[in-house]
Amino acid sequence: MRLLFVASECAPFVKTGGLADVIGAVPKALAGVGAEVRVLIPAYPALARMVANGKPVTRFDDFFGGAGRIVAVKAEGLDLLLLDAPHLFDRPGNIYLGPDGKDWPDNDLRFGALSFAGAQVAQQGLDGWQADLIHAHDWQAGLVPAYLRQAGDPTPVVTTIHNIAFQGVFGADRLDALRLKSALFTQEGIEYYGQISFLKAALQLSDRITTVSPTYAAELMTPEFGMGMDGILRARAGDLTGILNGIDLDAWSPETDPDLIAPYSTRSLKGKARNRAEVMRRFDLTEGRGPLFCVISRLTHQKGLDLLLDCLPGLVGQGAKLALLGSGEPGLERGFVGAASRFKGSVGTIIGYDEALSHLMQGGSDAILIPSRFEPCGLTQLYGLRYGTLPVVARTGGLADTVIDANDAGLQAGCATGVQFPPGSATMLGHAIGRTCALYRERKVWQGMMRRAMRHPVGWDRSAAEYLDVYRAAMG
Repeated sequence: MRLLFVASECAPFVKTGGLADVIGAVPKALAGVGAEVRVLIPAYPALARMVANGKPVTRFDDFFGGAGRIVAVKAEGLDLLLLDAPHLFDRPGNIYLGPDGKDWPDNDLRFGALSFAGAQVAQQGLDGWQADLIHAHDWQAGLVPAYLRQAGDPTPVVTTIHNIAFQGVFGADRLDALRLKSALFTQEGIEYYGQISFLKAALQLSDRITTVSPTYAAELMTPEFGMGMDGILRARAGDLTGILNGIDLDAWSPETDPDLIAPYSTRSLKGKARNRAEVMRRFDLTEGRGPLFCVISRLTHQKGLDLLLDCLPGLVGQGAKLALLGSGEPGLERGFVGAASRFKGSVGTIIGYDEALSHLMQGGSDAILIPSRFEPCGLTQLYGLRYGTLPVVARTGGLADTVIDANDAGLQAGCATGVQFPPGSATMLGHAIGRTCALYRERKVWQGMMRRAMRHPVGWDRSAAEYLDVYRAAMG
């Protein structure tokens, strides 16, 4: 089975969030079950050297405002197709945002071009390689099935919703600029309250739809979580499948991770203490009688970190510590910087993102806090499980599907791997922090949960097989 992935980012080459990790890992897992995958992504400035060393395989003379081409390259075990269009993608900083922190005003053209290129590869092939199916990811690839359908091309398309909050909505006056026929601008097509929605195009016109956890799939069909798309998804419930994300077990391993001070495993947890000491040093924290919590996250309302600010006095009062790495909404950044000053020695804050530091925090913290109001799947709790850093998570989306709560039943059955609590409440988050601190004092119970978490399957093997089933269904 030959598959073309179309996405806006891919780890380790360009990454703003969990989407990139998925795109970098799934093709390798699919190769293990017999699929051949090529990944089409934009050639951002960070990929300039790869473009220079790659092989041009097709050219577009009139490509949404300039010339473009696709360059093939092999790197990090992936077959990449780099969409080289400098007038669209050769820009500094964040791949989606301009210097003012707002979306680039031509993001519709930029990612319309990505979708158009994906459709062209499906229609024309590359050097004798022809995709049997296109797997499009999020709104940035949402127009792939629209371009195929208006060209009369039957290549099946599977679309994955990684986060339905981002929908790619633009004015109806962009129809011609995007090379879309007016026949598609209907309620059954790409029209969304008088505008164009890339995501709606994908949901209406793809053969199958997946999302990144079974619980999130169910949540998406409700008004609370569907964000205006719930009606479409209820209508297509038979075509919607929730498949859990996994992680790259080679990149995330406490036994071999080069970013750790000391390795450790389920056989010997001693090395974790050395990593803990280094995290404490990096965040200027002092020892206490409670656990070391960490947060590695975008600082946004979705992630529920305003709730955590309310809970900090209680956390510190129980002798616990917090190390936070993240960036995002200015108010939350100021709040956590202020908390580090107010609770000096107990709360440490680093604004920004550092991949190596995130590995060290997973390896050295006792627990990871994820109080999201909604969470399609989440990867940080999977990293936490892998490293024996017990996840304390809101009971929503993939967090609910991947962490087993340490309630009485879970503890007596010997299956608990973390702590769950109802989302959206500072009171319930505070209660979960208190439960975690109490568990931490029971060292035998805590270490048993650590080892159980580290043995919990978090790889891609099962999910890769489920994707193959979806692809076969889409291909009829």
